[in-house]
Amino acid sequence: MGLLLGVDGGNTKTIAVVARRDGSVAGVGKSGLSDIHGAPTPSDGVGEIVRAVDAALAVAGASVADLDAATFSLAGADWPEDFVYLRGELVRRLALGGEPAIVNDAVGAIRSGSPDWTGIAVVCGTGGAVGARNVRGDVFHYGFWPDGTGGGALGAQGLAAVWRADLGVGPETTLTGRALQRWGCSDPLELLHAFTRLDTPPIPVSEKSLFAEVVLDEAAVGDPVAVEIVRTAGTRLGDYGRLSAHRVALADGFTVVLCGGVLRHPSPLLREAILARLPAGRPVTATTEPVVGAVLLAGDSVGETLDLDAVSTALLSWTSGNGNAGATS
Repeated sequence: MGLLLGVDGGNTKTIAVVARRDGSVAGVGKSGLSDIHGAPTPSDGVGEIVRAVDAALAVAGASVADLDAATFSLAGADWPEDFVYLRGELVRRLALGGEPAIVNDAVGAIRSGSPDWTGIAVVCGTGGAVGARNVRGDVFHYGFWPDGTGGGALGAQGLAAVWRADLGVGPETTLTGRALQRWGCSDPLELLHAFTRLDTPPIPVSEKSLFAEVVLDEAAVGDPVAVEIVRTAGTRLGDYGRLSAHRVALADGFTVVLCGGVLRHPSPLLREAILARLPAGRPVTATTEPVVGAVLLAGDSVGETLDLDAVSTALLSWTSGNGNAGATS
């Protein structure tokens, strides 16, 4: 059938897209966290990738044998042994006919906004990821940046500010009222108890990432505490991007692909803080899911240069018309 498979695996969700060589979408599959460093076990992480791929193929009415190429853009593909493990497990568990292309998700995301797959990507989703690639194919990514910069970190820092204010060791912040409203608590101590209690199921720690949107909201209307959290995260992401560009010797004017759910927030504050540290870059805001980059890379590998806008539009149209088809629990 001459199909292409692109997979984007992250710390919240994994999306697999089966596309035709003309860029149209044949099937989409979704599953959960597939980062082998963040999943309960590496095998569990790979299992989520397999579930998403199986779902996409089922919707497409296709099998692995119908694939001409497959590219996996994965959070957790960090160290050399990670690539060895992922490649071996994916070949075995999906019965792939050949070795798939596997890239770190920050490197794959570059292709979602850069036709020649050069430049840097600054990804801000549940986690933060930054990577760079030059025209020679040299890449740089750092799987474990020393500072949290994604939605999880923004949310956690926002809640920490709420508890510091309650203790009197930090400034008052409008984040307090928003947090109490969000989780239905009467005061910050009750909220802390709700996250840490043992007698009943606590609020999952993963829910802290949902508070990132509130931090961005309050920063947009000028809460000084929220503004500082957002600007600090943006500055760090920008610094990591500048370092990454330097590591692969990118010339001035390199593409800066900005992507991830947190960066789709309407407030420009985070984007502005990132770009202030990247004066030599040319920003491109990716308006689609990073999985589009993986689909384009799969096409590139077989000499099929797909149109970014066409694939993005096809994916949006397909998902709008099919809802959660292909999602797995």
